[in-house]
Amino acid sequence: MARRGLVVALYIILMNACSAGEPFATDHAALSETLMERARRVHQQAIVIDAHSDTTSIILDKGFDLGLRSDQGHMDLVRMKEGGLDAQFFSIYVAARYANKGAARRALDMIGALDRQLAKYQDKVALATSVADIRRLHVEGKIAALMGIEGGHAIEDSLDTLEMFYRKGIRYMTLTHSNTNNWADATGATPRWGGLNELGRQVVRRMNQLGMIVDVSHVSDETFWDVLEVSSAPVMASHSSCRALTPIPRNMSDEMIRALANKGGVIMINFGSAFVNARHAERATQVMSILRRKYGGDFSRWNEVERELNRKDPLPPATLEDIVAHIEHVVKLVGVDYVGLGSDFDGVPSLPQGMEDCTKLPSITYELLKRGYSEQDVMKILGENFLRVFQAVEQVAARSPQ
Repeated sequence: MARRGLVVALYIILMNACSAGEPFATDHAALSETLMERARRVHQQAIVIDAHSDTTSIILDKGFDLGLRSDQGHMDLVRMKEGGLDAQFFSIYVAARYANKGAARRALDMIGALDRQLAKYQDKVALATSVADIRRLHVEGKIAALMGIEGGHAIEDSLDTLEMFYRKGIRYMTLTHSNTNNWADATGATPRWGGLNELGRQVVRRMNQLGMIVDVSHVSDETFWDVLEVSSAPVMASHSSCRALTPIPRNMSDEMIRALANKGGVIMINFGSAFVNARHAERATQVMSILRRKYGGDFSRWNEVERELNRKDPLPPATLEDIVAHIEHVVKLVGVDYVGLGSDFDGVPSLPQGMEDCTKLPSITYELLKRGYSEQDVMKILGENFLRVFQAVEQVAARSPQ
């Protein structure tokens, strides 16, 4: 039934593309139909992996039921199946306000909330903690649920707590969120350490030993360079895009992307409108300025402020093509082996037109094939590049003293 939904989604994508211009001649229609069928087959065969969603926050805080189709948010198990999404990293997001104020407890509460959903829908989804788990669950037709901590303050400056989270199933950690913590500087926050301090270096080394992927999204540029120096395993940016196209600090510069690739890592492209479209990035900067000036930095009012700005000065929506442009920028810069998908579903206030939720993921496959990418390369972008990095991290851990 899920694959039937995938076929329908691809058919709708194709029909929308056709209706945008003049009617296709018969030979063009046949060619496009062949491309649609190829996209359906490739998407079905691929292991489609998304490295970051914040759905876990609404599961814990709002009682969101992951197993029921919803018209709210960006994903649930029904829509994930329709979109052909095979493996999802659920963010164990610990907001900056919990730093030094119960951060580990907040992370454990979030893990518990997700665990209860996985137990409730165990016929559809299961926890994965390894590359082997992801591949096995794909064969079984189940969605692989993985977990990554977002915000290194969750470990409360303790390597023992870091190890405890690994045993709970955490397989990556974003070293900072928006806040500089007690051992690493964050993007956009006041720097304290000039990158990593000694405890931060110990955290990275211990993550390597455990087999936990080091995630450099949200960290300062200085922290990024320190991580590359310290880590003995490839690293990942779980939800960042390209600064050359959208010049915001959360995105990665070409120099950083080259260095990440030289380390064997991967950048997972963030789908958020402000990450992939420069005009939307400018609007996000406006919103942030108003929130800080008028509301004391209360980010819960983001949508309210953004709606008012859009009412006065409407912006054309970002588009699916913006997402694909960031993927292609990485490919042209360093090759096809170093880019993947890190949607930030349920974590961004706005998504591009054509990528309104996870059911639209097949459109990326269609667009890449339409642009001449080989089936093998499309499968790399959809998931195999991430699996290569994850496997390399596992291999480093297997060789490390515990």
